[in-house]
Amino acid sequence: MRRLCAVLGDPQHDQPVVHITGTNGKGSVARMVTALLGAHDLPVGTFTSPHLETINERISRNGEPIADADLARVLSDLAGIESLLDQPASYFELLAAAAFRWFSDEAVAAAVVEVGLLGRWDATNVADGAVAVLTNVALDHTDGLDGWRRRVAEEKAGIVKPGATFVLGETDPDLADIFDATPATATWRRDVDFGCTANALAVGGRMLDLRTPGGSYDGLFLPLHGAHQGDNAAVALAAVEAFFDRPLEPDLVEEAFAAVRNPGRFEVVGRDPLVILDGAHNPSGAAAAAATLAEGFFVEGGERRLVVGVLAGRDPHELLELFGAGDAVEVVCCTPDSPRALPAADLADAVRALGAGARVVEDVGDAVRGVVAHAQADDVVLITGSLYTVGAARTACRSIARLTVA
Repeated sequence: MRRLCAVLGDPQHDQPVVHITGTNGKGSVARMVTALLGAHDLPVGTFTSPHLETINERISRNGEPIADADLARVLSDLAGIESLLDQPASYFELLAAAAFRWFSDEAVAAAVVEVGLLGRWDATNVADGAVAVLTNVALDHTDGLDGWRRRVAEEKAGIVKPGATFVLGETDPDLADIFDATPATATWRRDVDFGCTANALAVGGRMLDLRTPGGSYDGLFLPLHGAHQGDNAAVALAAVEAFFDRPLEPDLVEEAFAAVRNPGRFEVVGRDPLVILDGAHNPSGAAAAAATLAEGFFVEGGERRLVVGVLAGRDPHELLELFGAGDAVEVVCCTPDSPRALPAADLADAVRALGAGARVVEDVGDAVRGVVAHAQADDVVLITGSLYTVGAARTACRSIARLTVA
């Protein structure tokens, strides 16, 4: 990746970077940081992964995905220099390099860059974040053997470079020595230097009070579902304060948060029945989805129906239990469009091991259309297990008249 960027003229150094890692919440924090920076009339480039429906989503400017022509141009440029590399670049490396090149071409004032996997050896780590963010450390992309939390924390902390401000959302005291050892100029810790002091359920989202090293921001409406988004908002606000090295104008913070949207993360696309898309794919994400559903989306007399597709390498039994598969009236298992997908038949076996019934419908879109078609008005349909599942489901939902996808 360093060689590829060097041939491109090291575009990853052409603008200051907010670099974001963590097991959960990276995408939400990236969207909030982008909104907060954009509220200051800055052109902001954002690189995230994976995409839901089109690859263009991964590379955006102030929330607008890169145009087909621009994406084709930067990828063609990369294809033209492939012969100069010592070895072929991977799919993710090419997209990360394309993002850095396009951000440079667009002369963005800041880049918000989400890590793909862990941190230290991720392709995005050729950039030197002026602000490095770690949301949390939880079970995902690990063997789960003794000491895994420390090993994962060490890899994620590998994005922190000399001179950076490290905005740390993970609060486990057993990992504190790892985070103390980074070369950051300053480390801001959640619940010590910043945090969410009030977090209430509101119509269409949350009402939050946040505090940062720069001050307090009270009565902020965030149109995202789930109490966990309060902590994500605190992390994002602290990161942007660190970027500017000053407090933010409360009116701009209020404006920015009110405009945040987060497709595929507890996204409500229907009310009659209630249809929810959530890309939870690990135990922490599944627990957050279950808590959000229980807090604000219980429908008297309704049944729970699940459409689930997961990737291999996860424990499907744990995810299914958290999603409430054992209490669902219907569980439809599908195979997301990924070479790493767990076959729907294997997922169905895991459902049956919980004592619940399962149907196999290989195609995600067919599964969604079938379940929504015969769900009752007071039912809850949760479509989950992977962002790949949710991406295909969003596309299918566009063809269902009673559903609305932004």
